[in-house]
Amino acid sequence: MSESALVGIGSEKPAASNGTRTAGFPQALILLLASCLGVLGAVLLTPVLPKMEDAFAGTAGAGILVPVVVTVPGLMIGLLSLVAGSVVDRVGRKRLLVWALAAYAVVGTAPLWLDSLPLIVVSRALVGVCEAAIMTCCTTLIADYFDGARRDKYLGLQVVFTNVASIVFFGLGGALGDSGWRTPFWLYAMSLLLVVLAAVFIWQPRAANDRPAVLAPVPWRTLRMPSVVTLIGGMVFYTPIVELSYVLDDIGVESTATIGQVSAGTGVATAIGGFLFGRVSRSGPRTLLPIGFTLAGVGLVVMALGSGIAMVTVGAVVACGGTGLLLPTMLTWAINSLDYAERGRGTGLWTAAFNIGNFFCPLAVLGLSALLGGLSGAIVAVGVVSLATAGTVRALLGRPGTRPAPALTAEPND
Repeated sequence: MSESALVGIGSEKPAASNGTRTAGFPQALILLLASCLGVLGAVLLTPVLPKMEDAFAGTAGAGILVPVVVTVPGLMIGLLSLVAGSVVDRVGRKRLLVWALAAYAVVGTAPLWLDSLPLIVVSRALVGVCEAAIMTCCTTLIADYFDGARRDKYLGLQVVFTNVASIVFFGLGGALGDSGWRTPFWLYAMSLLLVVLAAVFIWQPRAANDRPAVLAPVPWRTLRMPSVVTLIGGMVFYTPIVELSYVLDDIGVESTATIGQVSAGTGVATAIGGFLFGRVSRSGPRTLLPIGFTLAGVGLVVMALGSGIAMVTVGAVVACGGTGLLLPTMLTWAINSLDYAERGRGTGLWTAAFNIGNFFCPLAVLGLSALLGGLSGAIVAVGVVSLATAGTVRALLGRPGTRPAPALTAEPND
């Protein structure tokens, strides 16, 4: 992101004043940086997996357990985000965020001294538990602190920050991995800095009324359609990320450097889509969801059917630009209708739906490949599903009203 863009964001009038404290760019920046921790598990360790397999060659089941080191955090996020949302609404956003950031540093760096591969897998599962809490807290707090166009802008910037972070972390993982497979795990200690920043600069917002002893029920019926669409969107979002390298390999691209460059380009495209969301968010989900799904669907079909690197790259970039726009659109669609007391659980449900879609994406593509005779047919099928979803959402989605967000106050002694 350019320096001028950051200056422009930081110089905005602050939002979500509560009489004693006002949320602004410092709070948003801390929450955006903390949101980046969720991608560490997915990309940081990928370059060192071969070295891990060599190190644990004598361990039974290492061929299965080593890849699980990368995938299990995402599975835990999908399974536990709704639970994290309930905790957020019950005990408060800040308290859970600070404790989760501190625990993240402990369990994230645990493989530095663990010699048992099964125990390392357990520590990675605990990383996923922490990530579920961190991601739910960060998104919920952004929605608490800001509203309207500023909320949309910062939720769009979540996509920008996390995608730029994924590119940076992938490079750092490869560079640090040259000195040993354990070295990249030191990066998990960076959350300790965020513990301090969150403790000092983040406060617990609260609705104008005191939090009730019994939580009000979440309007699950209202969230049903956004959750189903997000589940599909999660699968579409992850398809170009997971399958691009295989498509390039199928057309004869063997250079890992070239594959890395193309993958980095798609990451930039996703970030651009997220950045543009802040500019066009006023169009609403009825317009932006069909656009995002259509771009993703067209891009996936082009990527799957491309016979050369240029066409495959163009398709992947178009698909990722669409998913970059799609991600914050789905999120704001789900949470903008929620009151303060419901927002943690609603955000947790959305996070769970998106990550479960991510988790099942490779399995769905594998099944479709067997059914349709190859990877290209499977990716085309996912593209067709994306296009069908665009048309269905356009037909079914009216112009939903949103309930006004309640006033916020600072919670004392937090």
